[in-house]
Amino acid sequence: MKVFVAGGTGFIGYTIVPELINAGHQVLGLARSEAGAQSLIAAGAEVHRGNLEDLESLRSGAAKADGVIHCAFDHSAFGQDFSKFAEVCEKDKHAIEALGAALIGSDRPLLITSGTGMGNAAPGQPATEDHFDANHPNPRKGSEVAGASVAGRGVNVSVVRLPQVHDTVKQGLITYAVQVAREKGVSAYIGEGRNRWPAAHVQDVAHLYRLALEKREAGSRYNAVAEEGIPMREISAVIGKGLNVPVVSLAPEKAQGHFGWLAMFAGFDMPASSAQTRKHLGWNPTGPGLIADLENMQYF
Repeated sequence: MKVFVAGGTGFIGYTIVPELINAGHQVLGLARSEAGAQSLIAAGAEVHRGNLEDLESLRSGAAKADGVIHCAFDHSAFGQDFSKFAEVCEKDKHAIEALGAALIGSDRPLLITSGTGMGNAAPGQPATEDHFDANHPNPRKGSEVAGASVAGRGVNVSVVRLPQVHDTVKQGLITYAVQVAREKGVSAYIGEGRNRWPAAHVQDVAHLYRLALEKREAGSRYNAVAEEGIPMREISAVIGKGLNVPVVSLAPEKAQGHFGWLAMFAGFDMPASSAQTRKHLGWNPTGPGLIADLENMQYF
């Protein structure tokens, strides 16, 4: 099929594009810059110029395709100022609504992106695909709310929920933990560091997106989780070794001063299961684990 990929020049999307092409699909990739356009062309994709703010460009791109993968997200909120996160999540809602508007009345699949945290039913229990809390305090829930809204208008919508997606260059929120450790001269965790973060290698995640798109099953949620939960103490230890800095435990009241905006995540216990996803899609992640990628990272 011809697949419109919004986010095809990003960390995950750049791996999804060749995954689709190698499986025999055509890719039409959204590009907001000439550099992005050239990277898509080099990967063997067609280029559709536009961006997440240009909703008409999203609608017209989706209208040209047999299916849509939306893995774009404005990561400008992940920096020194996290106050824009809710605004960025609102932008994602509008993007999903625009993409969906072009697919109403057809069975063409729209695969959107969310986070595994949306599936946490109770503290300490792994997030599951069959749970969603529309009242979740994380504004990222808006993506799934928007997906449900366009599904109600007759669009075939399914969701991929992401953990910390990694290779030896990027590792989701852990990338920012590395930056903090480098700046502060210590690699820290909170309390005993037993809180867990789920993870998956970027190549495995790209493979899951393809399988989910080809499944075309409306209403499905998939957890792209290879490792259910790695304790923060282990993550901090390998970062400390890589940077050659001490590894320390912080009292909860000192987390904000050390981590800044990352403090709101650093102490969360966020395990997630992919049992239903694996069974439903036959997905079997084989890529390196998070700790292995952190061990093989170039820290300097």
